[in-house]
Amino acid sequence: MAAQAKALLYQHGVGLAFLATVRPDGKPRLHPMCPLIADDGLFAFIIPSPKQRDLERRGAYALHSFPCPTNEDAFYVTGRATLEPDARRRETLAQQFVAEREAIGVEAPSSDDALFRFDLETCLLTRTTGHGDPAPVHEVWRAP
Repeated sequence: MAAQAKALLYQHGVGLAFLATVRPDGKPRLHPMCPLIADDGLFAFIIPSPKQRDLERRGAYALHSFPCPTNEDAFYVTGRATLEPDARRRETLAQQFVAEREAIGVEAPSSDDALFRFDLETCLLTRTTGHGDPAPVHEVWRAP
């Protein structure tokens, strides 16, 4: 499931997903974002924004892959996000972020961009044969 999830999140060459967070009033908030997959987890640099504040306050999130152009395959994960305190981990992921975007020449994330680790509680992988597939295949994983 992990390899298929990575393929869906990176289908456009860099990590792209929709991130749902919880606003202070309890209502959902949805944003596009750029996840980073490392050997030891799922991370993202989040710019100073309402979604950064949502994650700092509650940590609850849902993340969904971008739509596929030729089918309805999808990856969805829920869990808790926490600030990543390790400076070496931050530097390694900042280098990864820049390397993944070498073709467009982005700078490293700003010191104001918070690095979050996204713990996985539930995952859903959906595979289809194309748009309108009447029998999609769903695989669910739950953390022990």
